[in-house]
Amino acid sequence: MMLSMTGYGRATKNFGEKSITVEIRSLNSKYTDVRLKLPQNYKEREHILRKQFSDQLKRGKLDVSIEVNSMEADSEYGLNHALIKKYYQELAQISQELDTSTGDLMAAILRIPNVVVSAEGTLSEEEWNALQSTINEASEKFNHFRTTEGAVLQNELKERVQNIQAELDKVDPFEEERINNLRARLKQRMDEFVNKEEVDESRFEQEVLYYIEKIDLTEEKVRLAQHCKFFLEEMDKKGVIKGRKLGFIGQEIGREINTMGAKAYSHKIQRLVVNMKDELEKIKEQIANIV
Repeated sequence: MMLSMTGYGRATKNFGEKSITVEIRSLNSKYTDVRLKLPQNYKEREHILRKQFSDQLKRGKLDVSIEVNSMEADSEYGLNHALIKKYYQELAQISQELDTSTGDLMAAILRIPNVVVSAEGTLSEEEWNALQSTINEASEKFNHFRTTEGAVLQNELKERVQNIQAELDKVDPFEEERINNLRARLKQRMDEFVNKEEVDESRFEQEVLYYIEKIDLTEEKVRLAQHCKFFLEEMDKKGVIKGRKLGFIGQEIGREINTMGAKAYSHKIQRLVVNMKDELEKIKEQIANIV
């Protein structure tokens, strides 16, 4: 199973006369980075919640918002009068300076954090349990989103690796042509600068064989085929596929492709190498989206 690093989940549950809403968003990140927005009376358990989200949601830049709203007027919630006055005075002055309408200024102020405050200083166990239930539902929706996106990524990655394998299979027909062209080119250079009578054909053949061995692609082709096979095997394993591990295998694939390009000495093989590099770049882009 492959999980996308981008995801979204939202859940709302009622607890007594309150409504608890948990919203989770995530973007790409090399590490786990949790940004938590909480009501004031939840701050006492912020460290517990932060660890919980880090453990449950894995890698990514996570934005988690927890909101608690009262469905009825009660003594648990009130207005921060001093803060409201301060915001109103400053915003009204700015509106006057800019010659703009104050409009729904009070409605906007009420949405500012800490304007509506809870009179309750501690979080009850009943409310904590209701919060946990809401978090679990939001996390479930979040992970479903990630799984759905991950399945799309997995199919694309398989296609890209298979494209590299297909390009690699096209190299063999050009191998014999490449060697013959190289031999002919070396022979031509030899004839241009050395008299034919002075050429030791046996020594020349030895030098040609030595040079051919230096640019032989057999090892690179074998290793590249093995790395591609390993990549596909990792994606077929049960459990969560690790993006970092696929990234390491991708680096090895890139190393073999680059070496093949450096040793190609054939525009036809070089063209195949360019196609393989193009597929690899697309693989790297998608791996960055995997948890």
